[in-house]
Amino acid sequence: MDTQQAVDVSGAAPGWPGIASTWTSSAKDLVTTVPSPSRVWASIGHGILNEVYWPSAGEPQVRDLGFIVAGPGGWHELKRVARYRLSLPSPCIPLPRIVHEGDGYRLELNLSPDPIRDVMLVAFRLTGTGVKLYALLAPHLGGSGLHNNARVANGLVAWKDSVALQLAADCGFSRASAGYVGYSDGWQDFANHARMEWTFAEALNGNVALMGELAASTGVLALGFAETPEGACTLARSSLSEGFDAVQRSCDAAWQAWTAGIAIPDTPERVRYEAYLSAMVLKAHEGRTYPGALIASLSIPWGNTSDSTGGYHLVWTRDAVEAAFALLAIGCVEDTRHTLDYLIATQRADGSWSQNSYPDGRPFWTGIQLDEVGLPVLLAAKLAERGATGALTGWTEMIARAIGYVARNGPGSPQDRWEENAGISPFTLGIEIAALVCAAEHLADEENAYALSLADYWNERLEDWTYVENETFSEAFGIDGYYVRIAAPLCKGGLRGRIDIANRAGSSAPAFALIGMECLYLVRLGLRDARDRRIVNTAKVIDGLLGVRTPHGIAYRRYNGDGYGEHENGAPFDGTGVGRLWPLLTGERAHLDLMQGIDPLPYLETMTQMTGVSGLIPEQVWDADPIPGRGLEPGKPTGSAMPLVWAHAEFLKLLIARHQRRPIELLSSVEQRYHAQQPEAATWHWRQAQPFDALPAGRALLIENLEPFWLHYGFDGWHDVADRPSQVRAFSIHGVRFDTADIAGHSVLDFTFYFPQSQRWAGTDFHILLGDADTGVSRS
Repeated sequence: MDTQQAVDVSGAAPGWPGIASTWTSSAKDLVTTVPSPSRVWASIGHGILNEVYWPSAGEPQVRDLGFIVAGPGGWHELKRVARYRLSLPSPCIPLPRIVHEGDGYRLELNLSPDPIRDVMLVAFRLTGTGVKLYALLAPHLGGSGLHNNARVANGLVAWKDSVALQLAADCGFSRASAGYVGYSDGWQDFANHARMEWTFAEALNGNVALMGELAASTGVLALGFAETPEGACTLARSSLSEGFDAVQRSCDAAWQAWTAGIAIPDTPERVRYEAYLSAMVLKAHEGRTYPGALIASLSIPWGNTSDSTGGYHLVWTRDAVEAAFALLAIGCVEDTRHTLDYLIATQRADGSWSQNSYPDGRPFWTGIQLDEVGLPVLLAAKLAERGATGALTGWTEMIARAIGYVARNGPGSPQDRWEENAGISPFTLGIEIAALVCAAEHLADEENAYALSLADYWNERLEDWTYVENETFSEAFGIDGYYVRIAAPLCKGGLRGRIDIANRAGSSAPAFALIGMECLYLVRLGLRDARDRRIVNTAKVIDGLLGVRTPHGIAYRRYNGDGYGEHENGAPFDGTGVGRLWPLLTGERAHLDLMQGIDPLPYLETMTQMTGVSGLIPEQVWDADPIPGRGLEPGKPTGSAMPLVWAHAEFLKLLIARHQRRPIELLSSVEQRYHAQQPEAATWHWRQAQPFDALPAGRALLIENLEPFWLHYGFDGWHDVADRPSQVRAFSIHGVRFDTADIAGHSVLDFTFYFPQSQRWAGTDFHILLGDADTGVSRS
């Protein structure tokens, strides 16, 4: 090994600061890491390493590490040639062998993370007459291509602030150079000279790149990371000293040990392969320093057009819980508990979670989505139901805080699950109701009773808020009604309000004209029967409006009018576009078939075919005619995120649900309370944000507010006027309660509010028609 071979270099590279930086395409072949103390993650795309992450899965430090082969027949950058094969020892061991073949050359690459060091090893073997191999390294330290520094010094070195890397070779480099991207980098050198001529010593404070000519055709590269260049050098050389074969064996053993705990049922071979691969993908997206921190994807959607510091390498509570449910489904109980541990630790004081966050818990975006508040409750309740919480502490307190937040702020959410609109979504509302029910047994008596009362009320009103009759799609599909994707906030019209369509340049549509798959989760949660007329009606619209048959099977759009995807001509999404097909929604649609007694195997087989080179499931697949120049084929991955952890989780959950004949999200407490039927709530909860003007007969009334108030009220045209102070009830909600006896004999309750803390009146009179068994009552 000669990692300290002398290299002749001189001077600083010209072209500062380089062209604008971007990440790489999200068309990934594979992701790799090792379930061990090592803190390196990487994706493989176009047959090379790209987007290498350290020291967490949320911090990309390298754009890519690629190769040029040069010889008598010219020079070839392998990621552009893209003539390669990738294979794995097994679907759950991400140690790829990649073979590039072209005119006059063959390059074999074997990749392995080092299980005990922050190092990625690349073994290479180049064959061909008169050919040489050049390594091209593009640092993006600190999550960006800006202000990076590169130097040739006993290898290829880069640093920025407290992050450094070194690329070392056991055979050493014959020549090396540092440069600025687009001006003096290695690719520009070959493009200008058809050979390597530049040997610049350093390029500072810019978008930089490094290139080294390997001194031998066979050897090992070590990409090491540390806080200092010296530390990165030490780790890289130590790993080279250990030897590639020994490191790879240790990595293989670590994955074998983890895989031993996975339970995959008998299923066709291709589906089984995808199941093991999906399990690996979920585990590969988990943190080391922060166990249980499951990021959404080791990719940046349309990354070759962006230098975003976020991408999808962030923790979304929703995606993390979806993945944790999948891990639990395949028997990985300890991994599931790790995610619950993480969620307990990152819950905010008010009971909510950030829209998304870095793995260490720092918020990235700041929106609030109530499904992300309810889902951790479902996960904790599922573990408790299975007697699998182990020695875990703090989870009941987490549940109480989360349910308090849901109770105070629901049923409408500031953002839906697609992070685009405020309002009442059947998906989010279903999560809230199920969370209230399954949390109840873990709450104190008053909170228990209140949670169940509120759940019953929201469940009874679910269709009032999210189901329309005889509207836009009724006649076309021969139905009398359907669930909408999302209703506007009630104060903005509810089902009669308008919904802004994101990524569509200011367009909007009536709530009743937008269809999504949100209502299908109501069946998985045990709130509605799979054969409920309203579910069946909506499924007809979903299939007819959102479903698209591709050469690989049916996939679905998120909703009609979606703008999150490539443009019509295949150009990357740039803030506007056309929403494409989501394989995970194929899994959601399949769950409905399962609950209707139909084998969902065809859907599983479809999902295995809408994948990348090695089986990674993307966020979206193409739904139009092929555009070869952009790599777009019908039913195959677009430039969106790949892999998408949520999609792999959905695949696994569907597979296990098929075997167990019930969804993993279905909790016994919810099932036993509702039997998939709409209830009649004993108490209706009136709030200014969710008002109603009619109360059915036989129901109690609870008028609520988050601020203390005096209720000034009367009956039947302000007769028998009285005042009552609100009482603090569960979850710090203030209310005045009218039992059925209190309102018996009256037709209308008239009321308004006085708020003593702010010394103000509501300024509006409210009226509730008190229902009568003989006359009936309308709802709003």
